[in-house]
Amino acid sequence: MSKRAVFLYLSLIFALLALVAGWYIASFLNREPAPLSFDSSRAYAHVQTQVAFGPRPPGSSAHAQVREWMRAELESAGWQVQVHETERLGHPIYNLIAKRGGESPQVILGAHYDTRLHSDNDPDPAMHTQPGPGANDGASGVAVLLELARSLPKDTVPVWLVFFDAEDQGRIPGWEWILGSRAFVEEIPVQPQAVVIVDMVGDADLNIYQEMSSDPALRAEIWDAAERLGYGDVFIKKEKHTIIDDHLPFLEAGIPAVDIIDIEYPYWHTMQDTPDKISPASLQAVGETLLHWVTSLSSQAE
Repeated sequence: MSKRAVFLYLSLIFALLALVAGWYIASFLNREPAPLSFDSSRAYAHVQTQVAFGPRPPGSSAHAQVREWMRAELESAGWQVQVHETERLGHPIYNLIAKRGGESPQVILGAHYDTRLHSDNDPDPAMHTQPGPGANDGASGVAVLLELARSLPKDTVPVWLVFFDAEDQGRIPGWEWILGSRAFVEEIPVQPQAVVIVDMVGDADLNIYQEMSSDPALRAEIWDAAERLGYGDVFIKKEKHTIIDDHLPFLEAGIPAVDIIDIEYPYWHTMQDTPDKISPASLQAVGETLLHWVTSLSSQAE
């Protein structure tokens, strides 16, 4: 073979290689990004991390530490975080608000991050004045929101993630229930179309009945979304219980709100509310349902 023929042959080979490489690069650049998904193992790890800080009642060092940890987690997921600092009944209140962009929220997803000062349901009376670990009552809702911070697509309707302080201190002298959410509603001038509170959603035997004071239309949307995903055995379409929780101040202000909660948790307000009572599958059912519900709202808005 002549030198000219070898040159032409090699030129053809290089041209073909360049064409194939260009096709692969173009395919990669034009490929739709894989949809994000809710990862229950990450959510469960968030429960463990919170409990590792220790009990987190308002005013404790662990309460301040977990707040800074939440801020770091949210910022690493691309959210802007501000602290709504105020006071109620002489107690400092620190609500964390996570946003993406400057728009007012169409949806607020909320959870409380404080744990109770007293384990007054513990079977041992000696424990009644001790603060509990709060794996389910506090940490589970926060864990779901933190994993949603990572998995919610960036092109959803405007969403705020709000971590409420001082929810869990009622029936203790000098305190009252839901102080953080009341302060938020009174002082933050927003009018979302929907507020969803996530509280006590990690129980291994999770049964989320329809809380009776929640907005019926909003409640039906979310329970229907859960049923479509195969979680109809977890989100039970039957009304049961009227609960004092962070959804109430929004309802009182005329804002549709719903409480996702399993109040029938045997370790509620006890020293046994520990991570071994929490199931990643339960966190998955709630997180995946909310991820799909928010995504469906975004599709309807297009």
